[in-house]
Amino acid sequence: MKRFTDKVVIVTGASSGIGRQAAIEFAREGAKVAVVARREAEGTETVEIIEQNGGTAIFIAADVSNSSEVKNMVSSVVEQFGRLDIAFNNAGVAEGIANTVDLSEDEFDRVITSNLKSAWLCMKYQIPAMLQTGGGAIVNMASVWGVLGTSMGVPAYVASKHGIIGLSKATALEFGQQGIRVNCISPAWVPTEANSPVLDNPDIYPQILAQHPIGTLGTTSNVADAVKWMCSEEASWYTAQNLILDGGYSAQ
Repeated sequence: MKRFTDKVVIVTGASSGIGRQAAIEFAREGAKVAVVARREAEGTETVEIIEQNGGTAIFIAADVSNSSEVKNMVSSVVEQFGRLDIAFNNAGVAEGIANTVDLSEDEFDRVITSNLKSAWLCMKYQIPAMLQTGGGAIVNMASVWGVLGTSMGVPAYVASKHGIIGLSKATALEFGQQGIRVNCISPAWVPTEANSPVLDNPDIYPQILAQHPIGTLGTTSNVADAVKWMCSEEASWYTAQNLILDGGYSAQ
């Protein structure tokens, strides 16, 4: 039997990259998947890929930093599928390069809102829906820079990812006895559309690759596989944790 048969899953930021891969793989293992993204064309394409492979999915357009849109996202999923069991809150933004002194207040607010506030909003509305059917599992997207730091000029991004880890731990402790598990995943560098401007630079790529002792960068499937495990019955005793998936990056 497939691991997620009869389960209903929300994946945010599922129009490309890690989110799209996770949505496809959850569906492959039997889940009904709500593909959530701001970009309708790309999100619909994710749904089409799932359906072409025999899976079940719907697309919901939502900006997960907007409270009313998140509320509507969750209610639409429950209306369509009757329940919510799993959420992978993957949506987020990168940051324009600037050090702490030069970073604008507007840019700081944009990154914190899009990354940290959105994770809180998603859980705020997902958890009550999950409690209606006895519990569920949530994974929030953090980053290896949520446990370390970097001098690359993205202080708001680093702060947002540290915040997601703390928020996830606090929420896991609040709702653990009600059947809600909350964890984070913190990848190092994974080639995606979002970071291709950096990784496609032949002067920068070798430096980034050298920071991963395993000798390779991660893949979207590496991350999706870890997220699926955290949401499965195999991880039923795993909560309030941050899974660092980084090819040895943080061990140096």
